Amino acid sequence: MGVPPGATGAVRKPMTSERSLLLEWAQRDAIAHGRLSEALALVGITPAAAQWRQFLDRLLLWSGAALLGAAVIFFVAYNWTHFGRFAKFALVEVLMAAALAIYWRFGVDRPPAKAGLLVAALLMGALLALFGQTYQTGADTWELFATWAVLILPWALVGRFAALWLLWLALVNTMAVLYFQTFHGVLGIVLHTDKQLLALAALDTAALVAWELGAARWSWLRSRWAIRIVAVAAGSAITLLMLYAIVEWQHASAAALIAYIAWIAIAYRVYRRWIPDLLVLAGLCFSLIVVITAFLATHLLDHAEAIGFLFIGVVVIGLSAGAAAWLRRVGMEQR
Repeated sequence: MGVPPGATGAVRKPMTSERSLLLEWAQRDAIAHGRLSEALALVGITPAAAQWRQFLDRLLLWSGAALLGAAVIFFVAYNWTHFGRFAKFALVEVLMAAALAIYWRFGVDRPPAKAGLLVAALLMGALLALFGQTYQTGADTWELFATWAVLILPWALVGRFAALWLLWLALVNTMAVLYFQTFHGVLGIVLHTDKQLLALAALDTAALVAWELGAARWSWLRSRWAIRIVAVAAGSAITLLMLYAIVEWQHASAAALIAYIAWIAIAYRVYRRWIPDLLVLAGLCFSLIVVITAFLATHLLDHAEAIGFLFIGVVVIGLSAGAAAWLRRVGMEQR
């Protein structure tokens, strides 16, 4: 399978990906019929058998770790009346010690060690919940998640892998939500719904900024899937804030609108020019479509329902088609 005539110049084009180049050759019949898959595998575009085995190995490892941690929690809860106090503590603590022993045995950077540390972090939550239910400490639920986050923070610092940091961030978010739901009175007035959503958006945005800055220095933070999850969390919080401002405009402050516009503009600038990321840009488009649709629904459906539904449907189709065309063009530029 030789290189087609005139293809040398095409190879040198920086914006042309190997996949699109091979597909272009196939359309010109420059690649023999039925050998396109072989060409894709030859340049490493399609995964080889060894890569599939590695993927399945990692998938089963992490799925098994997460399910094991969840299984212990549900097992203890289901058999709460069948086990004594010491048996419950012994079960969780022995499994936690075994998970930490696996981490110590395999070392810091190997996947089994990281999976063991993740299981230990999950079991820490089960141990705290077991302690609270057994001795009736009277602590609020948010305090459980706060303590859980504090106790596994050293493990997250030592472990140096993205999944444990995502768990830690999820615990902090859960703690914040439960804290807002627990306290009323003065805090309830100051931290109204829009203020709560703004606080969550600020929390996740700060985590996103810290993660992106850390990724420039530490290689273990450069997993794009983890960064995208944090970006989705921050974008979801700021979008919910804007939706609340649209529906409850009399009770929401102008800060919600300012925060939303600023967040969208800065995120567009960062992920369009500085750190190109097509998925985050697609999330921005989706957020704008949802917000515009909510605004139209709030102001149109009360007056002209039939025409309003038709107009909103046309707007959603038009915005979705425009966003898809723009994202396709951006994807071609990035390649």
